[in-house]
Amino acid sequence: MKPTPFDYKVATAWCPGCGNFSILPAVKTALSDLGLKPHQVLICSGIGQAAKLPHYMRCNTFNGLHGRSIPPATGAKLVNPELAVIAESGDGDIYGEGGNHLIHAIRRNIDITVIVHNNQVYGLTKGQASPTSEIGFATKVQTEGVKTAMMTPLTMALSLGAGFLARSFSGDIPHMSLMIREAIKHRGISIIDVLMPCVIFNKLNTFQWYKSRVYKLEENGWDPTDKLAAYEKSMEWGDKIPLGILYRKERPAYEDLVSVLQGKPLIDRDYSPQKVQELFGEFI
Repeated sequence: MKPTPFDYKVATAWCPGCGNFSILPAVKTALSDLGLKPHQVLICSGIGQAAKLPHYMRCNTFNGLHGRSIPPATGAKLVNPELAVIAESGDGDIYGEGGNHLIHAIRRNIDITVIVHNNQVYGLTKGQASPTSEIGFATKVQTEGVKTAMMTPLTMALSLGAGFLARSFSGDIPHMSLMIREAIKHRGISIIDVLMPCVIFNKLNTFQWYKSRVYKLEENGWDPTDKLAAYEKSMEWGDKIPLGILYRKERPAYEDLVSVLQGKPLIDRDYSPQKVQELFGEFI
């Protein structure tokens, strides 16, 4: 990969063969191709192997609690709409612990990009099933196999009104980078579900398993504005798994609807300590 302004020379802590190694350059390349500089980007993450990605990036970062990548991303975007804000973490972090935050961020349509490293297992905490694990998937915790239905996150997001939904695969860096670029350019919340292997704890959904099943929607005359068709594709799983922009439609972002958020970022606005004291006085 060509050098980018976001390169940060530090040793990674991922297992050899992990899909995170491919997602990292895809993010760097996308940001660089958009002409963004490190000080214009904020990446927020939660806890997990995927959440380590900001540690290896040269930009603003916020590493939060498990499942809590979206709240700081939301707050940062509201007070400084000039930032390109990304919330990223794993499927357990965002779809599991952080599922409630994802739901309401979609409802609000905050202008952030959410990148989910989906390896269908909890990698950092030693291999228990995640919301996207398949029925029958056996782990050290689910010794008899998963009994609960596999979550279809893009279907859920579509039903809540998300305006940009995409899926990619860690085995295709250029495609991932394209999806990330398009997601960042979209006004409103954008969600990218990135399929990737966990070479230690998921022996079912391996690199080859994904590689033999994924195909690109854009190579088949796909119309990403067709919501009903997007519903069908979001639930397609098994022998064939679609990649690409499943759905794209603009609607007003939350920031566009709140009058006090219009204009300059808060840091650039006039500040009067006297007015603050007057407001405090109203509560006495």
